Amino acid sequence: MKQRERRPGQKKTSGPAGESRRDDRAGRPPKPVARPAVSRETVREPAVPAAVERPLMTRRGERPAERVPVILESLGAGDFHLIDSGNGEKLEQYGPYRIIRPEAQALWRPSLPSHVWEKVDAAFTGDTDEEGTGRWRFPKEALGETWPLNLLGVDFHGRFTSFRHVGVFPEQIVHWSWTKDQVEKAGRPLKVLNLFGYTGVASLVAAAAGAEVTHVDASKKAIGWARENQALGRMEKLPIRWICEDAMKFILREERRGSQYDIILTDPPKFGRGPNGEVWHLFEHLPLMLDVCREILSPTAVGLVLTAYSIRASFYSIHELVRETMRGAGGAVESGELVIREAGLDGKTPGRALSTSLFSRWVPK
Repeated sequence: MKQRERRPGQKKTSGPAGESRRDDRAGRPPKPVARPAVSRETVREPAVPAAVERPLMTRRGERPAERVPVILESLGAGDFHLIDSGNGEKLEQYGPYRIIRPEAQALWRPSLPSHVWEKVDAAFTGDTDEEGTGRWRFPKEALGETWPLNLLGVDFHGRFTSFRHVGVFPEQIVHWSWTKDQVEKAGRPLKVLNLFGYTGVASLVAAAAGAEVTHVDASKKAIGWARENQALGRMEKLPIRWICEDAMKFILREERRGSQYDIILTDPPKFGRGPNGEVWHLFEHLPLMLDVCREILSPTAVGLVLTAYSIRASFYSIHELVRETMRGAGGAVESGELVIREAGLDGKTPGRALSTSLFSRWVPK
């Protein structure tokens, strides 16, 4: 529903390099931004050394069973639903606001008449690329930068950012619901690691369910936003560690310390940069990141969740990588796509499904 979703104050990403969600537009110079925005999308820059690495482990044993393809679908929840889509755009409801944003995968025509699309509170204009910057147009009246939202009982701030994102990726609610369910039925406090945690909604959902959470993001602005969300919901006493650090450096250190987690959520960008210039390229660094995550999973772990946005690959690419990483661990790897289904003006009328990302999830049984 991983800093997915991109926001005010340019997000320098989090992960071995930060947090950027979609294509990197290699070779295209960055556009000036009047106001920095917390964004998962960053422009590819000359490489600098990534975090200190180690060789991949040699894994033995059988690969986990597989469940493919798995389509995890949401119709909307709480203060969000997808109203309609088409002509390269999507019409969404976020709390009191009806919003239009670019959506390249909406190749069809809208289902609803044009007058419905015209009655919006905000529309993003400018570069339609995921990493492109632009502006928000407010047809009715000027709106404040933030407004309150709620999903799965957690309050947080929506925010109009120069990267068209609003602080939450609602398709992730299927992973958040799964995490919440695992924590509530565990019968013991689970330790959850949320890598590339962005604005903290997943961390708050897990902690509210009873987990001890470690939230990692390389962006100070994203961490600040996450703390604002925690305060908004009066959740300051929840056991959450907010860590502003390069994700790869953090997990390598956790491995050396012998730290372990029961659930790991990781939502890496395609390209990103850490707080000290560390560079992250998903296709180069994902195998090691997952390898280290395997090492810091507890013997009684209940899951490892990977989400990948806007990469030119099949879900089978990350599916087979996760199966290789989890050799000898038993259980199963289920992989496929996250989709959001249109829900109409009333939020209850199913329409077309809009694909948002790839995912792969290891579970012990």
